[in-house]
Amino acid sequence: MKIVQVGEAVLRQQAKALTVEEIRSRETQELIEWMRETMHDAPGVGLAAPQIGLGLQLAVIEDKPENMKDAPADLLKERERKPVPFHVVINPMISLEGAADVEFFEGCLSLAGFTAMVPRARKVRVDCLDHKGNAKVIEASGWYARILQHEIDHLKGTVYIDRMYPRTLMTVDNFNRHWKSKSMAEMKKEFLG
Repeated sequence: MKIVQVGEAVLRQQAKALTVEEIRSRETQELIEWMRETMHDAPGVGLAAPQIGLGLQLAVIEDKPENMKDAPADLLKERERKPVPFHVVINPMISLEGAADVEFFEGCLSLAGFTAMVPRARKVRVDCLDHKGNAKVIEASGWYARILQHEIDHLKGTVYIDRMYPRTLMTVDNFNRHWKSKSMAEMKKEFLG
């Protein structure tokens, strides 16, 4: 499946909720598998239906252990990043828990080649439906909470650049060349004063 890029109207619109009957349909079940493959091929840790041009409140998420194999342990600890098994989030309602925002760099498959520092809530609660249309509650923190916020934003027509610190926007190549090995404290001092 093709991932649409910023500028496509579907990325700026409120997505449509799905009924349980629609969720359980053969078409939606096939869509979930196609989205999973597209997310893996990209590669990414989440993909929302609007990113493939469909205005539906559906996202797939998975953060595989191999995504973290080359990351230093201190960086994984700072980001509170742990593997997240594959799952589907449909018709989500998100609650931000606690007052502490955490800043990290984010990228997006619909804004290929760029990254920026984005403040996000450290903890969230998501009430949603799963791939079978069953009610599900997700309580997440750290990097997983960030993924959920990012993907749920897509379902509301919001992209991370709407939330980023503008001075931190850069190409992924420049991030990897100049900033990847720096701590968030060093980067915040440099970019945010």
